[in-house]
Amino acid sequence: AMNRVQLLGRVGQDPIMRQVEGRNPVTIFSLATNEMWRTGDGDVTQGGEIWHPTSLFLCNLGDISQKTTWHRISVFRPGLRDVTYQYVKKGARLYVEGKIDYGEYTDKNNVRRQATTIIA
Repeated sequence: AMNRVQLLGRVGQDPIMRQVEGRNPVTIFSLATNEMWRTGDGDVTQGGEIWHPTSLFLCNLGDISQKTTWHRISVFRPGLRDVTYQYVKKGARLYVEGKIDYGEYTDKNNVRRQATTIIA
């Protein structure tokens, strides 16, 4: 079995470092990826990346549509965690490789929520 994801996108906010009592610290940030497609035949390319055509219409820019997806990135490895916290900044273009983690938590209103995180 394999659980691996590769993302190329823009950092949404400066990373923050959190530490829960009794656990190792983690650096957390968001990453935006964009999909673009032409509402006809063929692929649309932008910035050297290839986007696949689809029938989903979220934002129509003439005959080109796009969708932005936000990903939550968590970095636990000590060296990478510290470098990420110190040098990664909002707006930076970043390649992230890791695994997908599906988890649950209870929010402030005692409601169970699901969260998808990329563990880098």
